[in-house]
Amino acid sequence: MKIDKLLFALVMALVACSGAQPGVTSVPGQGAVAIDVIPNPIVATPVSGNTYDFPFVVVVRETGGRPINVQRVTATVSLGGGLTLGQESWDAERIRSMGYNTALAPHSEVRYRFSPRKEVPDDRLFGGVQAELKVEATDDTGAATSATTVVTVRR
Repeated sequence: MKIDKLLFALVMALVACSGAQPGVTSVPGQGAVAIDVIPNPIVATPVSGNTYDFPFVVVVRETGGRPINVQRVTATVSLGGGLTLGQESWDAERIRSMGYNTALAPHSEVRYRFSPRKEVPDDRLFGGVQAELKVEATDDTGAATSATTVVTVRR
């Protein structure tokens, strides 16, 4: 009888895990956030000399069925080996100052357009650069949720 209960628990855990999206923290009954980055890969646009714009859109979706408030969007740029080259973060106030809403209704989405301007001292860096994008939010009960995705960056 105990083996049947254990087997049932394992099957339920596998079913629950198989429906989750990668990079999404989700708890039943709480708001949840999912993200996509467009374009993927992010394409560096030359401005002048070694200066580039890195335009991208973060699509933020509420997937848990509760209202959420985006607290922060963070981009961490690193080389494939894990060496962090830089990080930029936009808190809720900064996102709102850019004209974007940080409050999402259940099962809705918002698109945030970013275009950080950075200097790239050596074009060879484009061969192994990636960016991790993370969105942190809270639902209407104050429960935290987040989603992370990794995209490549090319010239």
